[in-house]
Amino acid sequence: MNKWLTLLAIGISYTAQAEPLKVTTVAYREVEATYDSLATAEAERQSTVSAQMAGRIVEINFRVGERVQQGQVIMRIDPTAANQDVAGMKARVHEAEVQLENTQKQYIRLKDLFKQQYVSQSQLDKAEADFKSAQAQVNTLKAGLGQSSTQRNFATITAPYSGVMSALYVEVGEMAVAGKALATGYDPSNLRVTAQVPQTYIEAVRSNQKAYIEIAGQRDWLTTSSMTILPSADPRTHSTEIRLRLPSNSALAPNQLARAHFVTGIERRLVVPVSSILRRSELTAVYVIPANNKAQLRQVRIGKTLANGWIEVLAGVNVGERIALEPIAAGLGN
Repeated sequence: MNKWLTLLAIGISYTAQAEPLKVTTVAYREVEATYDSLATAEAERQSTVSAQMAGRIVEINFRVGERVQQGQVIMRIDPTAANQDVAGMKARVHEAEVQLENTQKQYIRLKDLFKQQYVSQSQLDKAEADFKSAQAQVNTLKAGLGQSSTQRNFATITAPYSGVMSALYVEVGEMAVAGKALATGYDPSNLRVTAQVPQTYIEAVRSNQKAYIEIAGQRDWLTTSSMTILPSADPRTHSTEIRLRLPSNSALAPNQLARAHFVTGIERRLVVPVSSILRRSELTAVYVIPANNKAQLRQVRIGKTLANGWIEVLAGVNVGERIALEPIAAGLGN
């Protein structure tokens, strides 16, 4: 009985303490100035494999969206005609080798007879010419056999590197002809985005050599690992193309849109963390924390979103005011 009374007393005396709100102070800060531009993702390595021989498609091992390792067989073309061609060339090579052996024996025999002056010089010359002609014929046919064997290997379509199949242009049973596109794939570990930057900002971008990539649906901006500024400009827009390397975890696919933020310098702006902004329909607001610690919802007018999680505030709050970093928690606290 005393045990239960003790536990009850502990329960009555215990009061849950609400976690204090995380706050920050509105202030002017030195932030990175950026020039923003729409960018398009593309693969640095993207290939379209084509047929190098004619034949019917008899096997397809991978479909769109599947990963393919380097050297794996993507599809096969019926090699029957190529096999017959190789068999025919092998028979011709064997026939030529037999002929070469005969002409060689004849040439050796006439050389011995010529030493004994039983045959004329012209007979020896003809035997030598026949022997060399047979040698050339064998070499020609062997080259043809190698070409036929190479042509037969074209019946097996393999992946030139590891990647993802992005397009398939044929199905089993269709006819492939030389030059016809069969499938397209790309390497997802080597992606980049390309953006156009006006001539006005090129020197600032070149001197800072820093950029961020904003992807729709991702809160944090990605930092590019390398930047390539093409040494030419578009003759119509006079803007320059810049390529930004994407990290391997970007989750972008070729031809998708992103936004590139090129650092052009340092500016002093009134900013707050992006996480402190509350958006509800057309309302954009923050929770201001006055001296009595009772959060007050206040509408603000925001400007440009900046790097490192900052956003510019144009109106609604003053320097030195405290705002909640977690507006939803601040609203629930009220």
